Amino acid sequence: MKRSIWFWLYFVLAIVLSVYFATRVIMVFTGRSNLAYVRSLSISADIANKDLTPIANAVMISPGTRAYGKSLEDINARIMATPGVKKAATRRLPSGNISIHVELYEAVAQWTDGTYYYPLSADGTIVNKPSENRTPNTVVFRGSVPNDISAIIDIAHNMVDKIDYMEFIEDRRWDMHTTGGITVMLPEKDPATAVTTLINIDKNHKILSKDISYIDMRDDARILVK
Repeated sequence: MKRSIWFWLYFVLAIVLSVYFATRVIMVFTGRSNLAYVRSLSISADIANKDLTPIANAVMISPGTRAYGKSLEDINARIMATPGVKKAATRRLPSGNISIHVELYEAVAQWTDGTYYYPLSADGTIVNKPSENRTPNTVVFRGSVPNDISAIIDIAHNMVDKIDYMEFIEDRRWDMHTTGGITVMLPEKDPATAVTTLINIDKNHKILSKDISYIDMRDDARILVK
């Protein structure tokens, strides 16, 4: 008898809960519940102090928007298409609100097409956010860039005030173009030592201020000047 009572008690409770949750789901999808609407949109990034307004604009969701009227896949695709976004994750919270976390490219240099300057990340990604202005004390690149430019940036920063731009030659070595119009041909191996040598020569002999076109440092045994 006791088992029968407990059985029916649980049975009735299960029906009540099923009806309750089914009603809540129907209310959400028909817009009759607060959970049916996005009341807030939270956006976070892995880099602090970044302007996230372009990402919020790409989401295209304002307070009061039907929470289940938007596809998370479509939202995420629009965010990923925003210049500067490397990765994005979009979640719909149990409250119906939207939470977005993005990973951004961090500019370590600039790339130029001769007219505009684009942010350039350490993995060689050119971010489609052009500017007409060159950022001071920034290494600038032209042409193709390899997947890792962190090492050459560290090397070039030693004389960034004298460099117009860097150029990757034959996908294996670098040419340094100075602000004085000189092309410095760096060796494929150990360009850091070559730059250090060039800095010392310029310090002692002002070679970068002379009327020359090329400094060929590809041969360890000698430096050719033209």
